[in-house]
Amino acid sequence: MPIATVNPATGETLKTFREHGPEEIESRVAAAAAAFEGYRATPMEQRARLLTQAAGLLDADREGVARLMTAEMGKPVTAARAEAAKCAKAMRWYAGRAADLLADEHPHESDVKDSGASGAVVRYRPLGVILAVMPWNFPLWQVVRFAAPALMAGNTGLLKHASNVPQTALYLEELFRRAGFPEGCFQTLLVGSGAVEGVLRDDRVAAATLTGSEPAGRSVAAIAGDEVKKTVLELGGSDPFVVLPSADLDKAASTAVTARVQNNGQSCIAAKRFIVHTDVYDAFAERFTAGMRALEVGDPLDDATDVGPLATEKGRADLEELVDDALRGGAAALCGASRPAGRDAGWYYEPTVLSGITPEMRIHREEAFGPVAALYRAADLDEALAVANDSPFGLSSNVWTRDEDEIRRCARDLEAGGVFFNGMTASHPAFPFGGVKRSGYGRELSGHGIREFCNITTVWYAAAGD
Repeated sequence: MPIATVNPATGETLKTFREHGPEEIESRVAAAAAAFEGYRATPMEQRARLLTQAAGLLDADREGVARLMTAEMGKPVTAARAEAAKCAKAMRWYAGRAADLLADEHPHESDVKDSGASGAVVRYRPLGVILAVMPWNFPLWQVVRFAAPALMAGNTGLLKHASNVPQTALYLEELFRRAGFPEGCFQTLLVGSGAVEGVLRDDRVAAATLTGSEPAGRSVAAIAGDEVKKTVLELGGSDPFVVLPSADLDKAASTAVTARVQNNGQSCIAAKRFIVHTDVYDAFAERFTAGMRALEVGDPLDDATDVGPLATEKGRADLEELVDDALRGGAAALCGASRPAGRDAGWYYEPTVLSGITPEMRIHREEAFGPVAALYRAADLDEALAVANDSPFGLSSNVWTRDEDEIRRCARDLEAGGVFFNGMTASHPAFPFGGVKRSGYGRELSGHGIREFCNITTVWYAAAGD
């Protein structure tokens, strides 16, 4: 893929970029390593001040950067503004909490004595240069949720962003520079995926984080494993949205629509498989389908638009293949299942609801990255859980019920990194984010996220002369 901004609403190439060559890559890796040697020693208060300044700049830039994201990957501009605001909020959260999250830990006095020490403490020290390989779907948020904790922990960062969002990637580098972070603390590498291995194998790079496809995750994990380097992987999901008889159906259905089409349906934590108890299946399906059908598909720069284009032409083609495979296998389209009439330019696809999904269909096992919902009927809670867990992914999940026994059962038995009851899955700085199975490993956000790229150090000492 060339490094370029291609407007998904029109297919027009707006700007192309020269890929960084070996000399430029070397220069930036060296700068990141040199910056770490000084930055690691900066007081936490100074790091917090710099990150807070970055948050203020981002707030001031919100409208411009929102329109930039929309031009590069097609998200509705209203969602892009919200993404920018969320990033500023996360920066301030980490600026205010990092000192407590990384405070020294003191083992129990009896354990210290039993070890033969006069004293002991556990400290969180930065690892060094962290390589971040990031996707296009949330081009600001995906990066900030890595960068904010990594920088507060004293690390430096190298960003290899998706090739279709180069301007957003360069904006992020400039944002941290304008905020006053030392030169080399956060840099963008304008490179294709083929350059990742060389950077990751460089001895000056300590670890890597990747959000993206399963094949990309496998590749980075294999290289990092060969080099014995830490990785955090978030590789997507096919999240279940379980609706049980006691649910508030109106609220569940309206939330289901938002949960499916957020970011034009291109979200790892978007609900994708809607598993509904047979007692309320027909009523839910009617409400849900009506809500999907009523969505406004159009120009993502128009505030009235609910669903814009998919980010790439290939992404739409992949989605069409999943839908066509399901229809050939006997699924029924309750709405959508085609390109919108009258939109010859751009990579649009209608909000779609498919019923009658069976395990033989590809959409049952693969992630549908676009506004397509798979609808299942379940005879009881046991079957609903079985269908929900019958997936190679395990990122998050949603359950709608007022029954306390069902809540306890689902919280225990759903195979996912998160279980959200009577609400939509969302990421927040205070809560750990990540998955199990092929959704990856490790956690972002919260205290767990900031400690992922720390050297957890035991400091043990005996009194002089003991």
